[in-house]
Amino acid sequence: MKNDIGVDIGTANTLIYMKSKGIVVNEPSVVALDKEYKSVLAVGTEAKEMLGKTPSAILSVCPIREGVIAEFDTAQSMLKSFVRKAFSKKAFVKSRVVACVPINVTAVEKQVIKDALINSGAREVFVVEKPMAAAIGANLPVSEPIASMIVDIGCGTTEIAVISLGGIVCGKTVKTAGGSFDRAVEKYIKRAHALLIGEQTAEKIKIELGSAFDVNDGETLEVSGSDYMTGLPKNAVITAEEIRGALKDSLMGIIEAIKDVLEDTPPELSADIIERGITLTGGGALLRGIDSLIKKEVGMPVYIADEPKECTANGTGIILDDIDLIRKDSLYLSAK
Repeated sequence: MKNDIGVDIGTANTLIYMKSKGIVVNEPSVVALDKEYKSVLAVGTEAKEMLGKTPSAILSVCPIREGVIAEFDTAQSMLKSFVRKAFSKKAFVKSRVVACVPINVTAVEKQVIKDALINSGAREVFVVEKPMAAAIGANLPVSEPIASMIVDIGCGTTEIAVISLGGIVCGKTVKTAGGSFDRAVEKYIKRAHALLIGEQTAEKIKIELGSAFDVNDGETLEVSGSDYMTGLPKNAVITAEEIRGALKDSLMGIIEAIKDVLEDTPPELSADIIERGITLTGGGALLRGIDSLIKKEVGMPVYIADEPKECTANGTGIILDDIDLIRKDSLYLSAK
């Protein structure tokens, strides 16, 4: 089954893992549409480059919101495009797919994801909760009677879970994540510097200046945008300290959610977490100093997984390797 694939459909990016090849697609979950005819003009990287720059006749759409499909037809078109790119000239119709879903996804939302992949040509679709796939991709011992705590900070949601014996013991999804960081930066720049900036500029500021701990004091960045009062082009110099302050509320929201899950964790498993620590995955784990801040606030070791942005997709690949065994006796895999 060399054509079997794992799909991590994220709010910001969609990744496709193919057996024997690894991650073959990693592109933004964005589609550019012709407004009049609703036809697809661009998908992925090309479509993201159009965000905020398109004429009125072109609409840039992000069909995945907070980890689930919000616009079915657009998401299906996007998935078909990514699948074609992954397979090139090979057939997809006989492939099995492992797809990731958030912890709190409803049965209807789960079915929408399955239907989108089936309609894209998959033969059979299995779904796995994102934190489980991320933990597997981070090489945590999810099948053993040992607690593993994973915090997967994506773009639309942060997934927090305590895993033991192949199942999620307790967990929580919060809508504070990487996208919240971008919006916080955008609002701060508007308020403090009377400067209007777009999503991509806010993301760039977060990446270049963002931090959760005082690890980059003194760094600055000149930012261009529109004057809030006049609408004319304007520049402003932003400091790392400013951005750290702008991100504080969002970061504390994630930390409070981690504390909530820790409070719900059975005492025997809590002892394991104190000893083994918390593992961070997802793009948000790359924010400088986030591990140090969480360690300070919760009082236990915090580690960032290797290749945190790819952990979930890699986890689907590991599942694919043993899918025939896993599907027979699995706490975390369900099929269509």
